[in-house]
Amino acid sequence: MPLIQLDDPDATLAMLRDSLAALAAEADGPATFRRRRAAGADLDPQVWTALAEAGFLALPLPEDMGGLALGRPELTVAAEALGRALITEPFATLAVFPGALLAALPPDEHLQALGAGLGRGEAILPVLWQDARGRTAPLALTDDLLNGTAHLVAGASSATGFLVLANNAETPVLIHLPAGAPGLRVVTRPGIDGATLATVSLHDVPAGRVLARGAALETALGTAITTARMALAAELAGIGARALEITVEYTANRVQFGKTIASFQAIQHRLVDMWAEAEFACSACTNAATAPEGEVAQAVLAAKARAGDSATSITRKAIQLHGAMGFTDQCDIGLYLKRAIALNATLGQPEELRLAFLAAERAA
Repeated sequence: MPLIQLDDPDATLAMLRDSLAALAAEADGPATFRRRRAAGADLDPQVWTALAEAGFLALPLPEDMGGLALGRPELTVAAEALGRALITEPFATLAVFPGALLAALPPDEHLQALGAGLGRGEAILPVLWQDARGRTAPLALTDDLLNGTAHLVAGASSATGFLVLANNAETPVLIHLPAGAPGLRVVTRPGIDGATLATVSLHDVPAGRVLARGAALETALGTAITTARMALAAELAGIGARALEITVEYTANRVQFGKTIASFQAIQHRLVDMWAEAEFACSACTNAATAPEGEVAQAVLAAKARAGDSATSITRKAIQLHGAMGFTDQCDIGLYLKRAIALNATLGQPEELRLAFLAAERAA
């Protein structure tokens, strides 16, 4: 079955896969999905702690932040495994993105402490930086007061603090803001993947500690977005591949007219189409994980677009091949579709990413 294939001379990637497989067996992704949805929570503390204890939250962090200082291949394999196991905690947006952002900034003691807290699972630091359509929309910093609204915020209810992207007289600034700051308001709504998303409003909130500003921040933000997109692409590839496996197993056991439905030629054609989509997604992720440094951003755009299209297409077809039961909430295959839709929309829909790819190609 499709799998992101990477060179693994010292078996590090195999150990990562085995470790996450053991964690997934205990966490039971579909059950956690339903439990968190019923509770209206933004993440499951037990699963998040388990990810931290296993070292997965520290993957993008350097050693001076208590991280593992592993590279793109390791991050890709970990995210793929999370997707396959339907571990729906906001790994890319709540661990990879803020971790990569902090790691890319000029180091100081405060940054190192924040990064170390992220890796241990003790600090939950959503980034406030997007509008309702997922576009970069810095808040306003005037006279040391923050004003504005950030949308699509994962983990806001569980946050220990926020990383706020703001504009101060046209200069971008990143601020660490305590979660209980006066004038800060969090409004949550249910997301399609079982977790809640939040709108965070700031009204004359006293600015916290400034972490970075100017060109250094812009560069770090670009690096963090690329790293998070890579994790999202791999997770989507894992979702698509696992949904295909579940469907192959189901059609091989479902009997109709005295035969398994997998023996019908029309079903075989559909399964082959799904297999091809999953293979293309895995290949695109392999390319992104192994691309030369100067080509990473372009390769990641292509991988996220391909994996997003693939995962949503495969999971939709999987539901159809499950028949009427595929539409029920008791059937896990529908949960894979919901997760695929949520991740596909995060940090750029496929069409948006393809346009960005073309724009970068022309600029080069």
